Amino acid sequence: MKWDLKDNWVTLLVVIYFANAVIEVIAEYFSCKPILYLTKPLIPFLLMVLYFYNSTKRNWFFFLIMTFSLITNILFIPSDTKILFYGVICFTIHRMLLLILVFKIIKIKDYIPFSLATLPLGFIFFYLLTATEVPENSFYLLIFTNLLASVLGGVAISSYVMNDSKQNSLLLISVLLFLGLQLVVFIEKYYFADSHSALLRPLAMTLNALAFFAFYTFVISSEKLNYNRSSFAG
Repeated sequence: MKWDLKDNWVTLLVVIYFANAVIEVIAEYFSCKPILYLTKPLIPFLLMVLYFYNSTKRNWFFFLIMTFSLITNILFIPSDTKILFYGVICFTIHRMLLLILVFKIIKIKDYIPFSLATLPLGFIFFYLLTATEVPENSFYLLIFTNLLASVLGGVAISSYVMNDSKQNSLLLISVLLFLGLQLVVFIEKYYFADSHSALLRPLAMTLNALAFFAFYTFVISSEKLNYNRSSFAG
């Protein structure tokens, strides 16, 4: 009975999460900022609640990652350049923490596939950076952010290629969505004029909601796998 109640709560939270995501995408399309200031922070907050209910470990690192995601989501709402700079700082810290957690879960054993997967992504992101005019105060931060994105992509792709497991599949889906999100946000913030944001921002928010839910699923799946292994060993 206790587990049925827990499952019902988790299902309800998942429904609320995606309902909030749909409202957020619609609000982005119509540029309704009062709604965005409510729905954007709810994306990582609801995932923290979901993780608290569904996790067998409750890793504080996950909560830290989602906290920086929450702050980043708020700072990316305005179009002010100075606020965007602080948003990039929070985003960079968030990506560092996310990458650390991935490395804690996924152990790299062969660095050749990892390097082969990382380098092409690095070329793509750095080409976009050098071909675009970005604020001087954000340039080096964006270089570091692109490096983190390339390494994250390299981990996900090489792990999936070397071992096509459920855990690695979820990580690959999550990271591909994250990379797509970073690409769309970069283009929307630094490449296109504001007139294009009516399409790019809803797309970015769709990728954001799906990427973070896939990442949450990856973490939960990894914890359950490790829990089952330890139980079997015991």
